[in-house]
Amino acid sequence: MERTKRNARLETVEPIGKRVLIRKDEDKKITKVGIHLPDKIEIPTITGRIVAISAEVSRDDNYPIEQYDRVLFNPKHGVPVDFEGDNRLFVIPVEDIVAVFRAAGETKD
Repeated sequence: MERTKRNARLETVEPIGKRVLIRKDEDKKITKVGIHLPDKIEIPTITGRIVAISAEVSRDDNYPIEQYDRVLFNPKHGVPVDFEGDNRLFVIPVEDIVAVFRAAGETKD
């Protein structure tokens, strides 16, 4: 038993190329006016937090994004990562990030 614990490694996902790993926000079950939706109906979200950035993207000044930024993304080319039970991780081409949420007056250098 102890041998298994020592040999167990924490597994991570590192995007390669011009890609990022995003944890998609949970789908909403309540509308803006407060109507609760049945379990089978959800409002799909296309926002999430950046979990990891490939080395290629992090070196490119054309992409002003950092780990933990909240982003709006197009999920069309996203690849789901079957890494966790909730399946909210996606590898997304950086070109599919269409906006970064920033606090008013906040800028990236």
